[in-house]
Amino acid sequence: MSETIETVKVEREGLTLSRIIWRRFKKQVPGLVDRVLDINPGLSALGPILPVGTVIKIPIPNVRQNPDVTPVRLW
Repeated sequence: MSETIETVKVEREGLTLSRIIWRRFKKQVPGLVDRVLDINPGLSALGPILPVGTVIKIPIPNVRQNPDVTPVRLW
């Protein structure tokens, strides 16, 4: 699987890496925080609240929908 790298700039105070990822994907993506920290050396040294102006590279995984999943209706 190939992945695209997206660049994000922190433009508001009080943002964390987890919050930025949540706003981008609107869901939890397992392992993505660790992957972002690997791609951005020194990012963890900035602390949990990222300073305004910080530029972050976020990998956008090529996620394929599973067509074999059938929704279950309870009613």
